[in-house]
Amino acid sequence: MFDFWYEYRRVVPKGFVRLLGKLAELADAGIPLHFFVGNHDMWVRDYFQQELNMKVYFQPEEFERNGKTFLVGHGDGLGPGDHGYKQLKKVFRNPVSKWLFGIFPPRLGMGLANYMSRRSRAQTGMSEETFLGEDKEWLIIYSKEQLQKKKIDFFVFGHRHLAIDYRLNENSRYINLGDWIRYYTYAVFDGTDLRLLSHKGMDEKIIRK
Repeated sequence: MFDFWYEYRRVVPKGFVRLLGKLAELADAGIPLHFFVGNHDMWVRDYFQQELNMKVYFQPEEFERNGKTFLVGHGDGLGPGDHGYKQLKKVFRNPVSKWLFGIFPPRLGMGLANYMSRRSRAQTGMSEETFLGEDKEWLIIYSKEQLQKKKIDFFVFGHRHLAIDYRLNENSRYINLGDWIRYYTYAVFDGTDLRLLSHKGMDEKIIRK
């Protein structure tokens, strides 16, 4: 949801006021909100819980709806590989690291964080737009590993910016939500099935296997 999020004690990052206002409107209407912390907003503390009555998750969470089991998470750091990021994630989530970053004035801290975010996206390049195949997509591998432990009907993640609807076996599917920048994709559960759709009618961009 954010290029970068850090909760200073008395400063809210600029640029998200309308989004936060809409989330507050939904919360005030009694609609439950669930937020899965990702690699660009891992320094979430308690602002969302206090201001928006939002449930915040730092790890994948299992849900059951209408007899169907869902495993939902952001997806970063799951599965094999990406060892450099996994080590960096431990450093970032360390309380000392959070405190040290908080020493920076917001103007300097947010400027540095946004620069690093743009640099990370530039390094990733076109690989974010390419389906790597069943044996190289880490979240597919992770989902299959979880299926060895228990039955899950739908694995729902969002770290990959591709919209993917992948059948793992006769009963289980991996859904990657894609993004709201290029594909405008989202998932809807109708009580029986989970469908991946595009708000802009770009359904042909969804990878279905």
